[in-house]
This record gives sequence, C-alpha cells and structure tokens, in this order.
Amino acid sequence: MSVRPKPALPAASHPPAASHLPAASHLPSASPLPPASRLSPAPALTRAPEEARFGAAAAPASRTYLDHQASTPMDPAALAVMQRVAEQTYANPTSAHRSGKRAAEIIETARERLAETVGALPEEIVFTSGATESNNLALLGVARAAVQRGDDRRVVVTLPIEHPSVLAPARFLRSDGFELRLAPVHRDGRVDLDALAALLQPSGDGGRVLLLSLQTANNEIGTIQPVAEAAALAREHGVLIHSDAAQALGKTPFEVEALDLDFASLSGHKCYGPKGVGALFVRGGPRRAPIAPVFHGGGHERGLRPGTPNTPGIAAFAEAATRAVARLPEDAPRLGSLRDRLEHEITARIPDARVNGCREHRLPNATSITLPGADADALITNLPAYDLSAASACHSGTPEPSPVLRALGLTAEDAYSTLRLALTPANSRADVDRFVTGIHTVAARNTQIRPKANSS
Repeated sequence: MSVRPKPALPAASHPPAASHLPAASHLPSASPLPPASRLSPAPALTRAPEEARFGAAAAPASRTYLDHQASTPMDPAALAVMQRVAEQTYANPTSAHRSGKRAAEIIETARERLAETVGALPEEIVFTSGATESNNLALLGVARAAVQRGDDRRVVVTLPIEHPSVLAPARFLRSDGFELRLAPVHRDGRVDLDALAALLQPSGDGGRVLLLSLQTANNEIGTIQPVAEAAALAREHGVLIHSDAAQALGKTPFEVEALDLDFASLSGHKCYGPKGVGALFVRGGPRRAPIAPVFHGGGHERGLRPGTPNTPGIAAFAEAATRAVARLPEDAPRLGSLRDRLEHEITARIPDARVNGCREHRLPNATSITLPGADADALITNLPAYDLSAASACHSGTPEPSPVLRALGLTAEDAYSTLRLALTPANSRADVDRFVTGIHTVAARNTQIRPKANSS
C-alpha cells in the first residue's frame, strides 16, 4: 500500500520529549516480527479452518458466541505472537541494553505494520491501552493544545450515538469552557449532513468549532457514517476531524487518508487482537500535530502517551489487525450473507420484528433487531446457549434505554425490546439457524409475542 506524504500541521504546544525508542527508519522492514534466532517464526497468513482460526472452542461447546461487537476472540496467530513475545522478549523497551533494544524493535515493527494497514506513516501511530484511552486523548488532548497555544476555538461537535468514551470527555470539556454541539442523525443512524454543515458554522456570538468527532461505525447498530463527506464539510472551516474507528478496523475497509482524518482511535480486541491495547492515529505525528498529552511521565510515544509500552500486546495487535484486513475480501461477503439470513429468518418468524440502522451502509457482521413487546433481557436469560447483548456492553448495567436507539427515534419500550447480534468468521449457517429456532421457541413462550408459524 502506498502512502503519500502528509501535509504539515501546526506545531504542538507541548515541548517535544526525548524519545526512548529508536527511529523507525533505523529498523528492519515490516514483518510479523523482526528477524531473530531467539524467536520462532509467526504463523503464516493462511486460510485455516474457521474454528481453528477464531477459537470457536473458546466458549464451551454448548454455547454460541454472538456478541462480537463487544469483543472478538483472538486470532490464533496473534495469540501465538503475544505468547512468544511475552516469554522471550520481556525486557523494558526503553532500556538501553540489548534485550531492551530488541523489545523496542518489536514495537517499531508493529507500528510499521499497523500504519501500513490503515494507510498511515509509522510515526503517526501512538500506542495506547485501547480505544477508550485513544478517544479521551484525542478530545482532551486537542482541546488542551488549543488552550495552550491561544487558539480561541471552543466548540466540539459530535453525534448523540457516539460511544461513551467520546461523549463523556466531550461533555467534560464543558467544565473547561467548551461548547458541545450534537449533530442529529436520521432514523437509519447516519448523520444529517445538512444539519452538521450548519453546526460547523461559527455561531452568532463568534463561537468557532475546533474539533469534529464522528465514529466510523456504530457499536450497537453497525451503521457506517459518511466520514469523508463530513470531513469535507469540516475542512471548509478549518475544523480538525477525529473518528472512533474501533468497530471498523478489520470489519470494513478503513484508511485514514481516504477519509481525510486528523485523528483516529483503534482497538485491539475489536479486531481479533488482545484487550488492553489500542492506538491513536495522529496526522503528522505527535510532535507536529495540534495535540497535547493528558497525563505525564517518561515521555514515551514521542511525548504524547507516557507509560511502559505493552510489547506483547502491541505485537499481537499488529498481527491481528494485519490478518483481519487481509481477510476482508473473503470474510465480508460471507458474513454479510450470514447476517442477512439471520435477519430474514427472524423477521419472517416473529411479527413486527424489525432491523435498526442503515441497511446499505453498515458493517457486514452486525445487526440490531427490535422485537416489539418482548423483554430483551428476558429473551437473553431464556437463551442460555447463546452469548448476546440487549445493548452495548459499554452501557450495560445502566437502567436507561440505549441512547443510540433513542436517537434513532425508538421508544423506550422498543429500546428495551432490542437485541444486538454480531458474527465472526467462526460462526456458521448452522449457528444462525439454531439461534433463529431458539429465539422463535422462546418467543412462542412469551405471551407478549405471537410468533408466526415456522417458515422453514
């Protein structure tokens, strides 16, 4: 993948910190891991059996996991890399001795691999603990940098259906004098571009927009936003653009250059990698971009994100993301076909069942289905052989109905009657058919639902 040079950005307001990692230009070319006799080779990218590739046996044999928007099983190749690095390259990558340099090389090679996967430059990838940290770093770091350099723009624009790790820091910025504007979405979950264009305009009192944060794909309904179109609107006013791409990487084509992004948040465990590791794409790199650190320490990640890097997790994340993207041309059509079958069979058997979100622009593996009159939590309880969610796992435990579904115009009652389902290549047509039969049976026992006769 060729990557064109990025345009220069305003200098960051925080002073550059001394890097503890070798420059990427001094490292070997990208490969699963830098060559070393002490490390056994990583598994080749091959089409192994579905169960072997995605750990279908990770859950008990009597269970079927259908909650892959919440988290994905680790790709066995990524798991092998993680274990190998943890066992053989455990030195601190900031140490000056040979073992420390070896660990630093692994991190830099992973940085190169992930950068190539999303169409970025290696120095534009900042490793974090996950998308939640990346989202907070993007919103709070951009705001802090603006204040530090005397930029008087004090408006942030985002969507009401964003992940909580975007909405929470956006709301927090109000305490620092920022204004938060929420762009409405249509009933299919796609942003209203006309309304967004109006919100990006300076307000009557002179308030100007600093940052637009727009998710690439939604974590509940799978809707894919028109990010490139929104970015074009933002560019007309010099607004910076951030996207939470945690749900997109490895599930749908995603490149930062094609979407004209300044910042993008990525997550390991959403693309068959480990939990506790993620990344933030920073256009131009942390030392050139208008972003400041939100906490301080040893100056790691080019001064933007301190803390000892998670070498095994980073190596596994890069492996998983690279493999997931390479499989997309084969996996996406198959998953889309399975999802379509799932939706067709459920809506054919259960009266008034309907699919939420955009049917044209969405992730191939995800669906949100409302079963009017049902209690989604009760359905899940009565489907003990299946792992699925009634709403985003990040909202679970709260008594309020899903704000994503409410923003789409669903009533609170319908929001409580909605299931979120997501597939991976490990799932089969048999899994889908068994689940449809199971939910049809449970619906038949619920006096509030009158299922149609079995259509098969």
